Amino acid sequence: MKILLAEDEKRMNRALCEIMRQEGYEVTAVDNGEDALYEIESGVYDLAVLDVMMPGMNGYNVAKQARKSGIKTPILMLTAKSELDDKVEGLDSGADDYLTKPFMTKELLARLRALGRRNLPTNDGSLTYRDLTLDVKNAVLKCDNGQSVRLGEKELRILEYLIANQGQVLSREQIALKIWGYESDSEYNNVEVYMSFARKKLAFVGSVCEIKALRGIGYELRCKDVQ
Repeated sequence: MKILLAEDEKRMNRALCEIMRQEGYEVTAVDNGEDALYEIESGVYDLAVLDVMMPGMNGYNVAKQARKSGIKTPILMLTAKSELDDKVEGLDSGADDYLTKPFMTKELLARLRALGRRNLPTNDGSLTYRDLTLDVKNAVLKCDNGQSVRLGEKELRILEYLIANQGQVLSREQIALKIWGYESDSEYNNVEVYMSFARKKLAFVGSVCEIKALRGIGYELRCKDVQ
């Protein structure tokens, strides 16, 4: 997997490069926002890791501009800020995940693996997982057995997020931030409500997949025979 790393702190840049290369990743490292944008817009990277605070152009703006240019490369945002508003800004800018400094190497690598497994839309705008095909453009969930069902907007976004991050457990906070854009008690309740709706749609089409709730952790889309 080819990774773009944008980190202006030299020691951190070298350390992250070494960690990723030891895991077999091919890494290109830059130390400023302008170079990061130039590289990511080349479209050759499987994943981009962007530090928020960089000279010239910060990570938020790099992500925003990349998305405006049609770049779909998964982005992991690194930030020393842990406030909710900063996390929201990162996700709203186009990042797929965020990691707050300081972090453990194991967590970084786990997030890289999860984003690396991300199933990006095909040319016809669909996502696939096991026996499921999610037609994002038309908001229709299809199963290989021939059954299909139309989805509401939030059901569509939840299933899109779960399929795109298959193999990863997503917390309620991550889901609320991604789907609703902010955090409150009402949005947390909405996560559970719409998860229930999404489960019913999976059952209706007779899929082998299910949304598994892991108490105190989050939700994961998995095959029913996986325990």
